[in-house]
Amino acid sequence: MDLPTALQILDSMIRLGTPLLLACLAGLFSERAGIFDIGLEGKMLSAAFLSAAVAFVTGSVWLGVLAGLVAALMMSAIHGLASITFRGNQLISGVAINFLASGLTVLLGQYWFALGGRTPSLEGAARFQPITLPFAQELREVPVLGLIYAELISGHTALVYLAFALVPLSWWLLYRTRFGLRLRAVGENPAAVDTAGVSVVGIRYAAVAICGLLTGLAGAYLACGLSAGFVKEMTAGRGYIALAALIFAKWRPWQALAATMLFGLLEAVANRYQSLDLWGVPLPVQFMQALPYILTVVILAGFVGKAIPPRAGGQPYVKER
Repeated sequence: MDLPTALQILDSMIRLGTPLLLACLAGLFSERAGIFDIGLEGKMLSAAFLSAAVAFVTGSVWLGVLAGLVAALMMSAIHGLASITFRGNQLISGVAINFLASGLTVLLGQYWFALGGRTPSLEGAARFQPITLPFAQELREVPVLGLIYAELISGHTALVYLAFALVPLSWWLLYRTRFGLRLRAVGENPAAVDTAGVSVVGIRYAAVAICGLLTGLAGAYLACGLSAGFVKEMTAGRGYIALAALIFAKWRPWQALAATMLFGLLEAVANRYQSLDLWGVPLPVQFMQALPYILTVVILAGFVGKAIPPRAGGQPYVKER
């Protein structure tokens, strides 16, 4: 494999791994606070639909992103209300959000645009445009490093760079701030946090809100950056893959970056090589397309027992009288 081909695959890895990274960080904040969120898929889907719809109507991709954030925050509010306030089963609440988003996006899409549940194609200012970093063209002729800078690092959309910037920011927020300490403590021992006079409910709602913002960005990127509009079920299981990556990463930001890029790499390879010969045995297209999902099953089977989740995860907190 030559360098240009490798860079093309890595470039696709970054683009395809970005929504997984945002969704994985979203789940990290929520689950670190003790709120399991199976509903990442539904939040991304609702954000993708509303961001594409508003971007098409207004012609502004940033208004579309804002609408996507609102949609994901509304879904997060439902999940928070069911899981925190009413102390319902968090897994059932997340599954319900997935079903709600799946049906509602198609229903509203057909009602608004009459295109079978999808939105019209986005063009111009209604979708994200690639950003050329300074000196990218000038450095292109520099052997290896210049080509890496011009082809791999430069040329992505704003949300890609934001997603990568959020990794160290998330690490700093979780491990170097008082809020992060309290959030992690709520996921491990909420009674101790409550005894210290900190609102467990408030911290958990804040974590759920951060989860909503990040899944909103992931959905907006899917519809307005990676694609040029919304199509039915366009998340294609990415929310569940992000959960698998989160377990693989053991609920840590830097490991989440590596795990999601691994999934992105598999999807990029599957898209690049529709069929491969492995020791003389041809692999069908369907196998290549299923690679990310196969890895999801392998990771869950191999690491779910070794990765220790937050001790209070999935448990509603009942304040002692």
